[in-house]
Amino acid sequence: MKANVRLWRDVQRQRRAFSTTPRRLDTYAFIGLGQMGFQMARNLQSKLSPSDTVRLFDINKDAMEKLAQELLASKAGGAAVQLAETAADAAKDADTTITCLPEPHHVKAAYATILSSGLSPSPTSSDKKPLFIDCSTIDPSSSRQVGFSVESAGGVFVDAPMSGGVVGASAGTLTFMLGAPASLLPVLEPTLLKMGRRVLHCGAPGAGLSAKLANNYLLAINNIATAEAMNLGVKWGLDPKVLSGVINVSTGKCWPSEVNNPVPGVVDTAPAGRDYKGGFGIGLMKKDLKLAIIAAREAGARLELADRAREVYESAEGEEGCRGRDFSVVYRYLGGEE
Repeated sequence: MKANVRLWRDVQRQRRAFSTTPRRLDTYAFIGLGQMGFQMARNLQSKLSPSDTVRLFDINKDAMEKLAQELLASKAGGAAVQLAETAADAAKDADTTITCLPEPHHVKAAYATILSSGLSPSPTSSDKKPLFIDCSTIDPSSSRQVGFSVESAGGVFVDAPMSGGVVGASAGTLTFMLGAPASLLPVLEPTLLKMGRRVLHCGAPGAGLSAKLANNYLLAINNIATAEAMNLGVKWGLDPKVLSGVINVSTGKCWPSEVNNPVPGVVDTAPAGRDYKGGFGIGLMKKDLKLAIIAAREAGARLELADRAREVYESAEGEEGCRGRDFSVVYRYLGGEE
């Protein structure tokens, strides 16, 4: 496998050497190849010019090799690919670095490594600051701390968490919620739209995460309420499809009721129909809910339902039949009929 990856790099270098395009070369780094990052990096690489380079890094070396092998097998062209040994190696002299990491401490550690050797301007433009786009879902305060460190070192840092899940990441249909100076939109949008379909500018740095966590807090509550309402109706003897049809043309309509209905058989494409596998993991929802609670406390905002909702997700995740499944599995946790 490694020999194939090296050969593929050589082919890409030859392609670049014979290119006659007048545009300057851009170097990208993509750090974090989890379920989301893997697909995002794949889309980014495929939509970049052959004169560009993407450096990949993840602590899971197998994920790096797997992605490089898939890109080789696809023969779709795109940017040249390099596999980095560390996050710092990936970001070194890169024009744009994209990070997609699980938790705040992962983000802080990655950027501490990157900044430990200092930042330098783009090798092709001495007056251009290196740009860092963090697509991780973390709390706004942690993001601002990292951003301050990057800015102090001479870089530019923005937050761009996304919505759309693994399906959206794979299809390139993600929605990015961007926290950045408005002046940077012309620079940021072309890159983000190679991985998604929409870029929603939410305000200054940190605003993208605030919007993402507010949305996911609402989603967490709606999901539990939908599971409870469906369970209630079914136990009263209602056909779940009939009940869903009523809700979805009435005031109770929401994404969990219409798209991700928790009762098996109501929505054919929902995770409930495949034993709640795939979709948005219950552990991720628990994490986002925790981050929303932290951010709310810092802002002085009351969340009356937050603590109870967190207890529900924690308890559900602790059950063998719910662990690792889509967060709509709360319906199973409540004893819903399947």
